[in-house]
Order: sequence, then structure tokens, then C-alpha cells
Amino acid sequence: MEIKKLEAAIEAILFTMGEAVELERIAAAVEHDMDTTRKIIHNMMDQYEEENRGINIIELDGAFQLCTKAELYEAIIKIAHVPKKHVLTEVLLETLSIIAYKQPITKIEIEAIRGVKSDHAVNKLIEYNLVCEVGRMDAPGRPILFGTTEDFLRSFGIQSLEDLPVVNPEKIEDFKLEAEEEIQLKLDI
Repeated sequence: MEIKKLEAAIEAILFTMGEAVELERIAAAVEHDMDTTRKIIHNMMDQYEEENRGINIIELDGAFQLCTKAELYEAIIKIAHVPKKHVLTEVLLETLSIIAYKQPITKIEIEAIRGVKSDHAVNKLIEYNLVCEVGRMDAPGRPILFGTTEDFLRSFGIQSLEDLPVVNPEKIEDFKLEAEEEIQLKLDI
């Protein structure tokens, strides 16, 4: 297949699927190796950007998705129904960050870190499709394990979990000291 036909086939696959498609599946569909397919997709990504197109291809943890450019959202909402905006409160962000950094993680482990019940927060994150069940722990009661979704990656503009910011170890020590001081103040009252 010539390059333009390969690009057209990849574009058709991504458009039709409407969600992220693994590189391996795309390569198999266009009957090329994964390295060549990845190069073609990255070339397409550059072309879309250079031509200032209304769509782009994003990479999400080894998969690719055809999307509308975020800066064109205003034009889209004039014609489509306004999608419901999810409000991420401090509690939800705190719970989401724990899940993102510690996954797979159980609700009990989340609650041990937060120090309070987290049923509502976890359920809201599932409802927003930022978190999902990723399995069960091999322990008594077989508690559910939670992890982040592709929507989490997409919403926060990262390609994979390796792109999450690394927390400075000195900051962690500062947080521990602050928490210990806060506990001591509560005990003194």
C-alpha cells in the first residue's frame, strides 16, 4: 500500500472506532509492522498540526485516538448539546491522585491514606469515568482494585501514567511533618 492509502486507512480506523485503538491492532489492520505504523501515525499527527486542521490524533498509553482539537470547543458547542462538565472538588482530586499514583489500590487502602471514608468520592470518579475497577485483590473478601481510565489520561492531557509529575522526596517529608504536627494539635485539644 502506498503511504497516502495507509494514512487514509489509519484515519478511517481511528474515525470509525471513536476511541483509542492500540498500535498493535492498527498495524495488523494495515498489514505493517508496529514501528512503521507508529511513524506513519506520528507523521499524520504532524501534518494535522501543520495544516491547522480541526482534528488531531492523540496518543494514550500506546494507543491512538482521533479527536477534535480542544481550541475548537466553542464552535462545537454552538451546534451540539453542551456536554456536562464534571466538577472535581478537592476531595475528588485528592482521591483521584491517590488512585493514580498507587494503582491498583483498594478502597480500604485509599481510606487509610485519606483517613476518612471514600465511598462517595470513588463512586463519583467511577461515574465520571476517570476511575474503574481493574480487578480483585487475592485476599480475604477479594476487595475490588481501582485504577485510572483512558478518560483520565485524556482529561489531564497525558499519554501514560509515566507522565505523572514526580513528587519531590523533600516535599513528602514536609507533608509528613505537617500531618504529625496537626495530629499533635488535635491531641492537645
